[in-house]
Amino acid sequence: MLLAVQQPFKNSRIVEKANFVDYIRVFCKSGKGGAGSMHFMRTKFNAQAGPDGGDGGRGGHVILRGNSQLWTLLHLRWHKNLLAEDGENGSGDNCTGRFGKDIIIEVPLGTQAKDEETGEVEAEILHDGQEVIWLPGGQGGRGNAYFKSATNQTPEYAQPGMPGREGWKVVELKVLADVGLVGFPNAGKSTLLSTITAAKPKVADYAFTTLTPQLGMVEYRDNKSFCMADLPGIIEGAHEGKGLGHRFLRHIERNAVLLFLIPADSPDHRKEFDVLVNELEQYNPELLDKQFLLAISKSDMLDDELKAAISAELPENVPHVFISSVTQQGLSELKDILWSALTDKNNQVNTADTVEAE
Repeated sequence: MLLAVQQPFKNSRIVEKANFVDYIRVFCKSGKGGAGSMHFMRTKFNAQAGPDGGDGGRGGHVILRGNSQLWTLLHLRWHKNLLAEDGENGSGDNCTGRFGKDIIIEVPLGTQAKDEETGEVEAEILHDGQEVIWLPGGQGGRGNAYFKSATNQTPEYAQPGMPGREGWKVVELKVLADVGLVGFPNAGKSTLLSTITAAKPKVADYAFTTLTPQLGMVEYRDNKSFCMADLPGIIEGAHEGKGLGHRFLRHIERNAVLLFLIPADSPDHRKEFDVLVNELEQYNPELLDKQFLLAISKSDMLDDELKAAISAELPENVPHVFISSVTQQGLSELKDILWSALTDKNNQVNTADTVEAE
């Protein structure tokens, strides 16, 4: 059975039984190229018709293909060895050997393929139908007919096939979503997602209810929509492996906008926000470049005076909104803020691309 996690994880029994798998370790090997043929043609009327050895066939590739219908790497859990077929040897009469059959690995969008030893990212799948040759097959050897020339009319040699590539690899999924929900356990992330999308995450009154990322599509005006991800709760020290650890922090890297959820009954709203931001910074400082938004959940218990007091302690450079998933309070305003942030983010990306092209 393939390893779902490379690093020690105290909730590994729970994760192992879950249907969401975002980390797989596999052994991959592309096919060896076929050897070229050293052959001489002999006919009834000409026993020395010349070299006619064909080239060897190319070894099979190991190919990654994006599939928008997949959302987990569970289907790879039971495939420990991914071995492409070797190319066939060339033969006489200038016959080229058959190419080895490629192995096509379908993966969800947002998947990265890495070398286990170096950690180098070797391939990344972001679009449906996108194909990347991860491990190319070995090239077939040239037959002796290839080396024939006016000064070398009877070459008595041919090339062997080139070896394929092999090694232990890591396939890692980072969820693609427009908006990522960040917050402590029981901040109301799952409740919010189930209220404004058709997703049905588990909702309960105990910590770490959500053990895997949950995705949902938020419907907006004029048939517009965007994707929101409910990420498992972060606690102080998550970057060091506490709680669910940094197992799911990788998914935050792919979200364009981060929505921080802090419950209204928190003893210190600003401190809770600062702790969450610090955990992201410790994990990956580049996350601080993302657009931050702040929502105070469970705010149906607040009056105007309490809302003003909470607003005074929140950071001024981060837009905030008071919401309640139970009473639907502030949800329309929240969607407007999120859509505006996503639109501005896309415009910035398009502008940067235009400037770079010029």
